[in-house]
Amino acid sequence: MARRIPFPAGLMAIIVLVLVHQACSVKIPHHCPISSCGGIHNIKYPFRLIDDPPNCGDQRYNLSCENNQTVLYLSAGKYNVQEIYYEGGYYHPYRVRVVDSRIPKNNYSSTPHCSPTFGNDFRAWNPYKPLTESYYSSNENGFVFVSCEKPMNSPFYLNSSTCFDDEAYSSNSSSSHSERFRRYILSGQMNASVLKELCQVEHRCFSSWPGNYDNHISCTDVHNMLLYGFELLSSSVGYCGILGSLLVCSPDQANNQVYSCRCTSWIASLPTLAIGAQFAVKIVFGIPCVIVLLIYKWRRRHFSMYDAIEEFLQSHNNLRPIRYSYKEIKKMTNNFKDKLGEGGYGTVFKGTLRSGQLVAIKILGKAKANGQEFISEVATIGRIHHVNIVQLVGFCVKGAERALVYEFMPKGSLNKYIFSQKEGIFLSSEKLYDIALGVARGIEYLHRGCDMQILHFDIKPHNILLDDNFTPKVSDFGLARLYAVNDSIVSLTAVRGTLGYMAPELFYKNIGGLSYKADVYSFGMMLMEMAGRRKNVNVSIDHSSQVYFPTWVYDQLQDGKDIEIDNVTEEEKDICKKMIIVALWCIQMKPSYRPSMHEVVGMLEGELECLQMPPKPFISSPERPTEDVGDRSACSSTTSGELNMETIN
Repeated sequence: MARRIPFPAGLMAIIVLVLVHQACSVKIPHHCPISSCGGIHNIKYPFRLIDDPPNCGDQRYNLSCENNQTVLYLSAGKYNVQEIYYEGGYYHPYRVRVVDSRIPKNNYSSTPHCSPTFGNDFRAWNPYKPLTESYYSSNENGFVFVSCEKPMNSPFYLNSSTCFDDEAYSSNSSSSHSERFRRYILSGQMNASVLKELCQVEHRCFSSWPGNYDNHISCTDVHNMLLYGFELLSSSVGYCGILGSLLVCSPDQANNQVYSCRCTSWIASLPTLAIGAQFAVKIVFGIPCVIVLLIYKWRRRHFSMYDAIEEFLQSHNNLRPIRYSYKEIKKMTNNFKDKLGEGGYGTVFKGTLRSGQLVAIKILGKAKANGQEFISEVATIGRIHHVNIVQLVGFCVKGAERALVYEFMPKGSLNKYIFSQKEGIFLSSEKLYDIALGVARGIEYLHRGCDMQILHFDIKPHNILLDDNFTPKVSDFGLARLYAVNDSIVSLTAVRGTLGYMAPELFYKNIGGLSYKADVYSFGMMLMEMAGRRKNVNVSIDHSSQVYFPTWVYDQLQDGKDIEIDNVTEEEKDICKKMIIVALWCIQMKPSYRPSMHEVVGMLEGELECLQMPPKPFISSPERPTEDVGDRSACSSTTSGELNMETIN
């Protein structure tokens, strides 16, 4: 029995034979020059003149040349071609602008001949389509004729009898209808709200005229619209009428004014199709492979991060903070109901432990919840206990979800007490001084009170929290790093901190190495703001000399002038002056000029008369202390913060 060819294979064989036959019957390509007629000089594919060679252009877009005028014939009549637009590209509609040939140029009162109706000329098989309102949002596309039973006094209604011979225009209407109705012209897009009562639309005239469409048209405008004409859209691609064939036209390489058009078959396009198929295979299989690879790398990176955190927690199982489950965190916060605030590293919610103790729970944001920052916070704050360091009660790690549980600070951050002008949150200079001294003691403990040197790198008012008694607590150790106590110079892989509080050596390596003096600088900038109760940089200040507060206040003190601070006593002025002088020492440009935090505590605890003015602490000043730097305090101190001024660390 003869072997039967499966249907798909047999069908494919038939298609191939037909295509080969059609490919062999395709005629040799013809070179088609660009035609012209009258004012139209660029008649080319898909348009053609009727006397052009048969293989030139698309015969659906035949144009005639009569009396040196390019003409387009539609079933509705004869239209003069005004312009052809090719900028749409080969695969986009071309446009042709036409005007009714019956419209005279100089007779403004002639009968208005409008664009053809949709039903007659724009059927599905017609190669032209009208340019409707949706194509150009900037064009109102013509005007409409309406008839009304009553006279219209609206300025939007133009009486057609002033523009056209109404008798000629109404010749197709019954005499009774003509007598009962008055005709008006409305321009632009029209909706039901514009049409007056007892008026009806008779017909519409399309126009692509780019002129006046502001509803106040004149008879001249109406005539200009008719003379300008309207635009039609052509289809984008022609075909040869052969199965699997396509009409392709392109500029001739030797002469850009000549187009070469030919029918190509599926067989003749096999090399191109093969390249296209190869590209498609790369896209279809390549993109999923890239996505899988990215997911793999992402999961590997995050799992390694999770492993690093778990390894750290296992090796530091003697940490004081308690590890909570994410379920317990949700229960503490009542499903994250009471939001306290939101910062760069996460959102803080108010919570309650089973013992009734209030806590602040920081949920680390996804973008900031990387393993290193979490480990830094737990490793630093989890191993210390100091009255001026916020206490880490516990933490939570569950995949990408991470939370830190702190003791609750009911007074919030120091930030609002320095800069706020609201009543009820104003702190006296004595209270601000106590807060500054507490912060200095907390930072001193970080630098030399533990078996490791802890550098905070983000000292600023926002990271100083206050309890019920306004006792300050240094918080937010996400950027902190641990170093050996003996390390005088440390290294960082990236700049860290907040602009305005960051030490200059983080940017300018030539002024000194990075050390604990970076925290001293940040504390000095914060202390300056506490003393002046303003931002160090304030462009809204009336006097330009006061824009940068440290420069201005240094000059004031150097000239022996008082520092103007509102609503303070003489004693409070002395407190502010002491804080400012200490701050000026802390913000010295070179790290070697700055005191240690141990010295800062001693300076704050000492007498104002014992403090000496430091050099001008700015890049523009090359000054260096002329006396022994230890002489910044001329008095000996017997306090716990006794200064060793013989050397600068």
